[in-house]
Amino acid sequence: MTTCPFYHNPFSSPPPHAFQGTSLHTGIPIKSNIFLNLITMAITQSNINPAIHFAASTFRHHRRHFFHNRLLFPRAAAFRRLSVQNVKLRAFSIGETQSAEIEKLPNKPPICTADELHYVTVNNSAWKLALWRYNPSPQAPPRNHPLLLLSGVGTNAIGYDLSPGCSFARYMCGQGFDTWVLEVRGAGLSTQGLDHKDVEKSAHEISEQMEAAAENVTNGALPTNQQSTTVGGTSEKPEILVVNEEPTAATTAWDESRLVTELTETFTRLSERLSGFLSESQSNLMSARFFDQISKLLEGSYIFERFIEVREKFSSLLESRQNSGVAGQIRDLSQKLVDILEEGQRSVSPVFDLQERLITTVDDFQKQLDLIVKYDWDFDHYLEEDVPAVMEYIKAQTKPKDGKLLAIGHSMGGILLYAMLSRYSAEGRDPGLAAIVTLASSLDYTSSKSALKLLIPLADPAQALNVPVVPLGALLSAAYPLSSRPPYALAWLNDLISAQDMMHPELLKKLVLNNFCTIPAKLLIQLTTAFKEGGLRDRSGTFFYKDHLHKSNVPVLALAGDRDLICPPEAVHETVKLIPEHLVTYKVFGEANGPHYAHYDLVGGRMAVEQLYPCVIDFLSRYDSIE
Repeated sequence: MTTCPFYHNPFSSPPPHAFQGTSLHTGIPIKSNIFLNLITMAITQSNINPAIHFAASTFRHHRRHFFHNRLLFPRAAAFRRLSVQNVKLRAFSIGETQSAEIEKLPNKPPICTADELHYVTVNNSAWKLALWRYNPSPQAPPRNHPLLLLSGVGTNAIGYDLSPGCSFARYMCGQGFDTWVLEVRGAGLSTQGLDHKDVEKSAHEISEQMEAAAENVTNGALPTNQQSTTVGGTSEKPEILVVNEEPTAATTAWDESRLVTELTETFTRLSERLSGFLSESQSNLMSARFFDQISKLLEGSYIFERFIEVREKFSSLLESRQNSGVAGQIRDLSQKLVDILEEGQRSVSPVFDLQERLITTVDDFQKQLDLIVKYDWDFDHYLEEDVPAVMEYIKAQTKPKDGKLLAIGHSMGGILLYAMLSRYSAEGRDPGLAAIVTLASSLDYTSSKSALKLLIPLADPAQALNVPVVPLGALLSAAYPLSSRPPYALAWLNDLISAQDMMHPELLKKLVLNNFCTIPAKLLIQLTTAFKEGGLRDRSGTFFYKDHLHKSNVPVLALAGDRDLICPPEAVHETVKLIPEHLVTYKVFGEANGPHYAHYDLVGGRMAVEQLYPCVIDFLSRYDSIE
């Protein structure tokens, strides 16, 4: 195992924590516990409504249209798992002339600071994956391999290009590498447009909304309250998720046709349209929770027992959802349920505003189903579909003589590279990588005190049914003013991202306000397996990505930051020790008296240009030659 001049042993004398005081339960710095609680609170709620209300009030002012139109409600109806062997590519690009079969868009949006913006579509998927391209400098030595950069979980390409003077991507192209940054599905400018015009429009809208979001926060245009959006709260209707209106006299009369239609559609979608996304047990769990919500509206009323009878019939029907006559039966039961509820509304002791509350319950449930369908992807989708698709596209564009790429991954990006080496080694296939660099990445966090251990409660797959997404970008944007302005109530948040004095305040602001996206709960749930014995595993739970890493013959440079609370050096070393010693170089950046490196300093810290970037170039240059 090779080291470098900046290396120190993190195991003999660990660097001091950035914060004073630790949790006796987890051993994690107390304030980082608070941060992870902020991020994961939406998942750990007992039902979807608190998280919906929190997200709605947070988004209302500065992420309103961006998340509503482009992230929370993408146009595609489904994401289907593809076979890697059957990947077929279509692509178009912005900023260069392509061959006849590749469509070209005339303008790239302002938020994209790359030289070109490309889009790659994986067959049978509505996603168009954004690829930022940085052309190699003509003054630099020619290189044999293109370079692919992969970002962390819930982040986009901006983290690799914060400014001309602090740009990992531009440094690499300045050294002669044809550099490409992938934005996986759901991140950055990746979108679900139907054609090139639709994608171009979408990309510009996303760009405008991201810039507007940052400007609003900078100018102090934050929500003035965090009032609930339930009946009796603020009169302003949120732009996302929840649509609850004040009841009026006109709504007291039953609209039977509307109720029957709403209930029929809800149960039909649960029984049929979700069959490809949820297992039978998960569908049953969702329907049970939905009925529980209705039951609470009827508790204490004389119609409660009759409702329970209908509920049991619904549950039995949903279990046999493949029956050809299920739609008619669902409508009949919906009509019967409405009749029972209407009788309760007309009774001497009516259930107050039952119709309005029932409609609200149904609406919220339907929107939850929408999120489950439209955010139905996990780590393996990135690994098996997104990354292979763009690798093939890049090779088709650049035509390396040996058909291989160089790759660098930060955080989850590095985890993807490790997982690819393991998967391909297990199958006896060539991953098509000449060498890789990982920045703050590991397949196994069990031995470390990573702050991400707070994600462990998400290991129950049922949690994804409570709140299907975590709006990380909105949460961090909402918290940013409290971390950057007096009285600096959340100033400790910055230390999770960057060590003190390692990142210019304006670049840190850009990173926080423009780099983070919404994360599917399914993705987080799979990533939590990295904190269990055996480390990260595939979605089936049967393939452990650590198990085959020792079979790989791809050279690896693994870098860690001495003050990284998210992926500490001991976590990085846990994966490094599995790689054949002659193939791996392990380096920890940071010195006893400073400077120190936190999670994002490895990419954008002020000393990275002088200390870290040259080490990466030396390593890549060593393996860029073609024998």
